[in-house]
Amino acid sequence: MPAESGDGLDRVRAAASARDLTIEIRERPVANSLPEAAQLLGIAPAGIVKTLVVKRSDDTFLFALVPGDRSISWPKLRAVVGVNKLQLPDPQRALDATGYERGTIVPIGSSHDWPIYADDRIVGQRIAMGAGAHGYSLFVHADDLIAAYGATVADISQEAG
Repeated sequence: MPAESGDGLDRVRAAASARDLTIEIRERPVANSLPEAAQLLGIAPAGIVKTLVVKRSDDTFLFALVPGDRSISWPKLRAVVGVNKLQLPDPQRALDATGYERGTIVPIGSSHDWPIYADDRIVGQRIAMGAGAHGYSLFVHADDLIAAYGATVADISQEAG
């Protein structure tokens, strides 16, 4: 059963506060695509970072943070993680792993602190990402997020398409 929007937002705020991470949460109309969300927020699609929950073969997970105009490079991510197999879980497993529904997933306030792998293209950027609830976006300085969670920074993306 999905959490109420306030629950997700409250978890995000509490987790950010616990790590002294400065975030800004903005309400926005529901978007039907990432480019539409970027337009609503007045930023480039690359400024929205997709938080992807990735399942390992041992049934543990990780977060991959990828710029909105790019996609995961599976060979690059597998090499950085040091495994032969990774996959995207179905929506229910993603919810079970994070406490967030797809489209709202963010490492901040996740029900489990899975390791974070951030694409090196987000370094030095103020980024937007899911906020734990539909109809909201979270803004954070990527470097602060990376530091607060001890994320691994590497080239893990490729051109979308």
